[in-house]
Amino acid sequence: MNFDLTSERQMLQDSLRRFLSDRYTTEVRNDILASDAGFSPDIWAQLGELGIIGAMFSEEQGGYGGAGFDIAVVFEELGRAGVVEPFLDSAILGGGLIASLGSQDQQDLIEQVIDGSLHLGFAHGEPRSRYDLAHVETTATLQDDEIILNGRKAVVVNAEAAGYLIVSAREAGAEADKSGISLFLMPVDMPGVSLRGYPLLAGGRAAEVQLDKVILPASARLGAAGAAYPAIAERAAAASVALAAETLGAMETATALTRDYLQVRQQFGRPIGTFQALQHRMADLLIELEQARSAVINGAGHLDAEPQLRDLHISATGNLVARTGRLVAEESIQLHGGIAMTQDYELAHIAKRIVMAEHRFGDADYHLEQFIDLSTA
Repeated sequence: MNFDLTSERQMLQDSLRRFLSDRYTTEVRNDILASDAGFSPDIWAQLGELGIIGAMFSEEQGGYGGAGFDIAVVFEELGRAGVVEPFLDSAILGGGLIASLGSQDQQDLIEQVIDGSLHLGFAHGEPRSRYDLAHVETTATLQDDEIILNGRKAVVVNAEAAGYLIVSAREAGAEADKSGISLFLMPVDMPGVSLRGYPLLAGGRAAEVQLDKVILPASARLGAAGAAYPAIAERAAAASVALAAETLGAMETATALTRDYLQVRQQFGRPIGTFQALQHRMADLLIELEQARSAVINGAGHLDAEPQLRDLHISATGNLVARTGRLVAEESIQLHGGIAMTQDYELAHIAKRIVMAEHRFGDADYHLEQFIDLSTA
């Protein structure tokens, strides 16, 4: 089987890598992290002009990609450079849900998402939901031709910059039922919406979102009432592939920085990379990295499979990449020593990205449990 990139994806990878290597230095990123926005509007706009956001959508949706391998190519490069701009939340999650469920008027917003002029956020997680996509306590009550939202959403990434939030709420069923969940396209500045923003450890910003009797027209619903769970699960799977690919790219940078450091750091009159014990540890990292690459390919290749098979392979990918990422982050820091956690050194940010990516859509233990359950179903 040929795992080489197509010519189009190779061009996408090359152009994005050149762009980021020229513009996304450690100093630039540190300035971005210190800013109130948590991302660079200029770089975001330039990436939109370059067409990178469009690679997350199919031709029918106004883009030119959208497949699992398109997502993997882009996010591997984003991870390699430690990019903190909100690709995952604005394009993969928010834009993807509008593309899957939206009416024609709602889907007209995708053009603005692709050119970078509109930000989105996915307000789905709640204080007690952890990784359970079906756990939704926020309620949506139909009253005449209006929807009234009440509840609280936790760690809504990119909420402060978003023009719209995609909000999940329950119209029927118990709090953990897959049926009865609806999605709503909600302007952030609606009366009754309050945000409490904060910076994230690995970069970017998130907010706690309080919904207090927020009134929306019934036309704000995405898709059919109570039938949003399959689309949520599909977008979560795409986001998991994206995070796995991003972690792979970050691990490539971490191992490259470590290899270079071992070649220049002197001890006892020679580079420490000549010590056999450290060579063995470095070799182990490179072997694990190649296994992670195979896992990402596996996950991306099964993104369009039927749901149970898709989720089985997504969990296999998530478990292996999470375990490998943790190993690479820890070993890279230990082989460097104290300099590895200096903010002005590239590895400090990269290691944080690797470790925190595991906790977004399921850590290693969660994915292992999911894999076992799906394997025996």
